[in-house]
Amino acid sequence: MKITRITAAAAVAVLALSACGSGSDTSSGAGAKAKALDRLEIIAPAAPGSGWDQAARAVQDSLRSANLAKAAEVKNVPGASGTVALAQVAPQKGKENLWVASGLAMMSGVISNGTDVTLDDLTPLARLMGEYEVIVTPKDSPYKTVGDLFAAIKKNPKSVSIAGGSAGSADHIFIGLLARQYGVKPSDVNYVPYSGGGEATTAILGGKVQAGVSGLSEFSAQVKDGSMNGLLVSSAKPVEGVEFAQTAADVDTSLEFQNWRSMMAPSGVNDALKTQYVEALKKMHGSQGWKDTLQKNAWNDNFLTGDEFTAWLKVENTRVQGVLDELGLSKK
Repeated sequence: MKITRITAAAAVAVLALSACGSGSDTSSGAGAKAKALDRLEIIAPAAPGSGWDQAARAVQDSLRSANLAKAAEVKNVPGASGTVALAQVAPQKGKENLWVASGLAMMSGVISNGTDVTLDDLTPLARLMGEYEVIVTPKDSPYKTVGDLFAAIKKNPKSVSIAGGSAGSADHIFIGLLARQYGVKPSDVNYVPYSGGGEATTAILGGKVQAGVSGLSEFSAQVKDGSMNGLLVSSAKPVEGVEFAQTAADVDTSLEFQNWRSMMAPSGVNDALKTQYVEALKKMHGSQGWKDTLQKNAWNDNFLTGDEFTAWLKVENTRVQGVLDELGLSKK
């Protein structure tokens, strides 16, 4: 059945993280002393409040607290699933002390937007974490389950708008997969893209949309305080500390889904500098500050560096391309 094939492909694309050293330090030299970086600029390719912004600022804080960076600054460059930031960073070949947060959304954005630059135009440093996707509604919403939500969409697609990240993002992919699961054509969903979780939150709480999709960390506070209803989390089991009506496994195990995020540098950095960057990230990964951040944000520890990360990216890109082809979102 086509639905099964599509959703299974997506699950493989984002859940195969554990098959490639998730949560472990697999590159050589993990015990080497990491020299403190000088002034580091980290590009968050989305607006403040977004998952990318949170990830970039978590890296910034963890590097500082572990004395791995003398100074670190986060700059937000939102737009087009991170490809606006990609287009700014990619031409700066060999530029030192510049990192950009990347991940599934940027990879899918390259494919769905048909951009000239790709992740091949960057230097992979480390895959940092994975995060579950969640579906939420305002507290007074009549939709109490994802089934309720998609039943309304199936009856009148334009009457139900769903806020999420940029077109072609992980949020958009997950909504497309849910649509197929409930017999709705993905392109019929009234998906409203926003450049950051902060904007989407405002739209949901302000009644401008009927539902929202994003990473767990972006909506967890609102679900906890009751201003949003947590309909579904894309994990196999309930997540600790935040209550959702359903897990992905309650609907279909093929809907288990993680949005991964990483750090990259411009292409052309020399081997010594790349090694310094990777060692700093390894040390950060082992720090208590980073461990506390993972726990606080309910992020999954999917750390991977070096050649294994580079090889994994190629496999992941092929799989994501296949999913977007199936969902009619690919321009490549």
